[in-house]
Amino acid sequence: MEVTITKNNFEAEVLRSEIPVLVDFWATWCGPCRMLAPVISEIAEEYAGAVKVGKVNVDEEPELAMQFRVDSIPTMMLFREGRLVNTTVGFRPKEQITAMLR
Repeated sequence: MEVTITKNNFEAEVLRSEIPVLVDFWATWCGPCRMLAPVISEIAEEYAGAVKVGKVNVDEEPELAMQFRVDSIPTMMLFREGRLVNTTVGFRPKEQITAMLR
C-alpha cells in the first residue's frame, strides 16, 4: 500500500520510519509519472512490510518539493533511518528501482 506524504506527516512517515521509505515525487499532469504509477504500486505490494512506499504530489506539497530540490518529476528518493541515501530522476524500469532498495 502506498502512503500519501505531506509536509504534516513527512517526519512521522519518512524520517521516523522503522523501515526504508521510497518516496515518489509526482504530479497528475506528468506523463512519465503516470507511466511509473503502476510500477510503484507493484513495488509497494511486493515489498510490503520491508519497504514503505510514499507518494508526494508536488502540486499539493510544493514545500517538500523545494526542500528536497525536486526540479524534475518523477523523482524517487530512498530514505533509511531518516537519511536520504539514494535519488533517481525520470522514469525507471522496475528492476532499476528495486535495485535501489537493496
